[in-house]
Amino acid sequence: MNYTNLLNELNQASSFDLFRLRSIINTQLDDPARIFNIKKKLFIGQEISYFEEDENRLINATILEFKRTRVVVRNTDDNHVWQIFYYHINVDNVETSINSSKQQKLDRTNLKVGDNVSFYNKNGTEIFGVVDKLNPKTAGITTKDGKWRVSYVSLSLVIEGEISRNIIEHDN
Repeated sequence: MNYTNLLNELNQASSFDLFRLRSIINTQLDDPARIFNIKKKLFIGQEISYFEEDENRLINATILEFKRTRVVVRNTDDNHVWQIFYYHINVDNVETSINSSKQQKLDRTNLKVGDNVSFYNKNGTEIFGVVDKLNPKTAGITTKDGKWRVSYVSLSLVIEGEISRNIIEHDN
């Protein structure tokens, strides 16, 4: 499924259309047959990835235990244990990124926790940092000088080489 095309279509939908779709989707997600089909593909100790909607990214984890509607996993990065719904698991290794071919302004859907970004402060100085939280209207950004809350329209994505080079230049 192409999430970029789907998002473009959803942008055309009315709020009522979106509500109705959410109702249909929730019914499908809670279907015991769907949950059973996911469970068949999983086993204790399996390394999986699941989608974390608050961070808008895939998280790597290991399965610890099965429950009726959820699975207990250990996050590979920080060793925290979580209970997640079976449908959060990316069992088919689906590509989850949403790309805009028109290079539209950044928003919560095309940023994820861990992305390198830049923005300008009130003095016009370009600041480089990493996204650590996605809020409804702003992103939480960690820089070498502290934490910032920055509106999405003020952010620009930065590629790895750019951020490293700029930090080195500013440190000298």
